Amino acid sequence: MELLDAVFVFQMHEEQELLWHQRVHSHEKGQFELHYFVSGSGTFSNAHNRYGISPGSLFVTTGQTIHSIEASVEESLTYYATLLSCPEELELAKRLEAMNPIKVGTNWRFFFEEVRDKGLSQTRELRISACHQVLGFLYNLAAGTKIEEVKGENIRLEKAIRYMQRHVFDKVDLQMIANHVQLDHSYFVRLFKKRMNTTPMQYYSNLQLEAARALLTSTNLSVKEIADKLQFCSEFHFSKRFKQSTGASPSAYRKTHLQLLGI
Repeated sequence: MELLDAVFVFQMHEEQELLWHQRVHSHEKGQFELHYFVSGSGTFSNAHNRYGISPGSLFVTTGQTIHSIEASVEESLTYYATLLSCPEELELAKRLEAMNPIKVGTNWRFFFEEVRDKGLSQTRELRISACHQVLGFLYNLAAGTKIEEVKGENIRLEKAIRYMQRHVFDKVDLQMIANHVQLDHSYFVRLFKKRMNTTPMQYYSNLQLEAARALLTSTNLSVKEIADKLQFCSEFHFSKRFKQSTGASPSAYRKTHLQLLGI
């Protein structure tokens, strides 16, 4: 059992990004993928089936099953995609695939954010923990168990994450986020770090870099224009942070990714 990849796609609407996600593709035998849609609308194609996408919908796709995503031009898509290799749970995945689309509600952003954070961790125990979280979630769905949506302190974190994602192109500081979730900023930082293994502002910075990667590969904006759009103080500062995160300069990242797309 292994979590192979966990990605967050934010407001997918640029032409090249749409082409990438609309490509018909599949994964290897023994793997399965989850797509959880937070906002927007479009069409999810799985084998010969086409389904409407709505906020709070979950799709399960087994390995070797071709699938693609078409986003609505009017309403850009935001979603989480989680890919697992788990041949021993193939029957579970097939049962859930037959239930597509599964309506789980819109308050699972924090759950998938936590799974993504753990799944991409360098710590083996956290990666295994993420796999078990996903499997527990899926077994409850398969059993028809009513899953309680996020409550208590987690709903505050859910609200904070939603706020940061919605304002990724604005100038946001810690006090603004804490005020939005109505928590003392010191307590909010401790709570966020305890659950997310990072501070709110580190998370927000990483979110900006994710948006930068999308802009580099799906628009013709210059590096300076992207730096300005994301409220970085200078192109130099943006390029330095981007290289620290990805290991490549913004220009090199764009060139490599577009070559992979055949553009």
